[in-house]
Amino acid sequence: MAKRLSLVAAFVVFAVWLAHPSAQQGTSWRPTVVAQHGMVAAGHPLAAEAGMRILKAGGNAIDAAIATWAVQGQVEPGMTGLGADMFILFYDAKTKEVKFINGTGYAPGAATIEFYTKQGGIPDTGPLSIAVPGAVSGAALAVQKYGTMPLASVLAPAVEMADGGFPISETLARSLSGSRAKLEKWPSTTKLWFKDGKPLEMGDILINKDLARTLRAVASKGPDAFYRGEGAKNLATFLQSVGGIVTEADLAGIRAFEDAPLKITYRGTDVYECPPNSQGFVMLEALNILEGFDLRAMGHNSAPYLHAVTEALKLSFADRNTFVGDPKFVPNIPMKQLLSKEYAAARRRAIDPDRAIAGEPAPGDPLSVRPSTGAQAYASPQRAPTLARPFDPDEILNLTTYLAVVDKDHNMVSITSSLLSGFGSGIVVGNGGFFMNDRMRYYHLEPGDVNSLQPGKKVRQTINPALALRDGKPFLVFGTPGADTQPQTQLQFFLNVVEFGMPVQLALEQPSVISNSFRDSYYPHAVLGKLLTPRLLSETVRADLAGKGHQLDLRDVRGVGSVKAVMVHPRTGVLMGGVSPTGDSYVMAW
Repeated sequence: MAKRLSLVAAFVVFAVWLAHPSAQQGTSWRPTVVAQHGMVAAGHPLAAEAGMRILKAGGNAIDAAIATWAVQGQVEPGMTGLGADMFILFYDAKTKEVKFINGTGYAPGAATIEFYTKQGGIPDTGPLSIAVPGAVSGAALAVQKYGTMPLASVLAPAVEMADGGFPISETLARSLSGSRAKLEKWPSTTKLWFKDGKPLEMGDILINKDLARTLRAVASKGPDAFYRGEGAKNLATFLQSVGGIVTEADLAGIRAFEDAPLKITYRGTDVYECPPNSQGFVMLEALNILEGFDLRAMGHNSAPYLHAVTEALKLSFADRNTFVGDPKFVPNIPMKQLLSKEYAAARRRAIDPDRAIAGEPAPGDPLSVRPSTGAQAYASPQRAPTLARPFDPDEILNLTTYLAVVDKDHNMVSITSSLLSGFGSGIVVGNGGFFMNDRMRYYHLEPGDVNSLQPGKKVRQTINPALALRDGKPFLVFGTPGADTQPQTQLQFFLNVVEFGMPVQLALEQPSVISNSFRDSYYPHAVLGKLLTPRLLSETVRADLAGKGHQLDLRDVRGVGSVKAVMVHPRTGVLMGGVSPTGDSYVMAW
């Protein structure tokens, strides 16, 4: 009987999907990709192809995802690579469990508030912007625990590309040119990415023998080849030679680990996110708040709808900035309360349907509620710093990268990996062939802040890949680059599908709004108080939003951030994937 009811429910969901008026809104710039055996959505076609090659060779979704990531580090060098961090969410079809792997690093042992205060603050680029990277450890742990192929086989496509080269795309050429001032300071960078004194151009071939050697070492010896022994000595020696403070001891301490993911249920769909030190809960808290509104009745992308979405996210970000940091240093984060339906009801009452909250809202009082629902407990209230200089979210929308993989057994993998800013610190490791991050830029220099800088502390990460189950079955895997924009665009994509019944690709192409009415994650953590609004929205909607007090910042953008997604058809199990119309984003399947 239960099985019959489940099938009936699946048919109803699909019927609503096809019949809902929002599903018929226009046509997509490209079709939703459909397939049966496997699918990879990534930021570049050559990365997606590497994942497909592994799937066709018999690897599972984890194997394919890490192969995709290793190639992303070459074709999207400004976004990820061996000097980056990563978070991994994995739905294991065999055990029907969602797993989380934390592959993020921490501040070097010499990185103190006093040290950086004497430097005049945390620099935007260069050696003192570099934190200890965790991505290699995370990737290796994922393959070791949940893959089906040896790490050497998984990394083979990346080694092959590094040895044989790949052509520079228009998107990458534009990024290199735009980052010229940042990159040309470092001889190890210009040696690889410049030709005749200028950044490589579209159609140039990049061959990276140093990276090939580094990848081969990791493939044969695992993460120890990167974090310990001769590899770590060479990396630390190089970084210190250019003025960095990362040591061999800092590198040796890196160990990726598993943790319990966060979860809420939104109108019958179980949505999973990354726990602290991620900001993953922001999207989940906002969904809990929005569950109390009749969003369909408001109408898709109407002014009341976008107002509700924006205000819910503002409240969630205010809670992020007050309560959430590295659990090792902030051991009492009230996550169970923050993700409870009772707390969401209290926060919902702070939303005025006719008036936008000015600037950053006050945080809530999660300890005052007695939750009957929520995730595991993890930060004590802290003060907010003052306003500072602005940071433009457009500069980071396509920095960081994301990938989604679903295999024939419906294992699902969601990975966001990041150097942080474009090309990270700007420094390519000599004889290593990869860029180092600028992750230090996310720390706070106020001692009382939950995200304050301390040696060995993981910074609060904005990367937060997501996935969802429906009736206990794989349903949707999705994520995006974009720093503080990530929970915002991921949430709007999710609602496009779940509330408004849109096919995946159409859902990814809808206009979306982005708020910065909260402290920015980048040092020095400005509050701009604007609502980035696409000109594609009608003048009436824009006028109504302005009438509610939103300070509009009009932008010529398309799509929902740079979200990529794969959906599993609720009745047939067919895979359906798409990407937002940004950069080199691409889906491949078979």
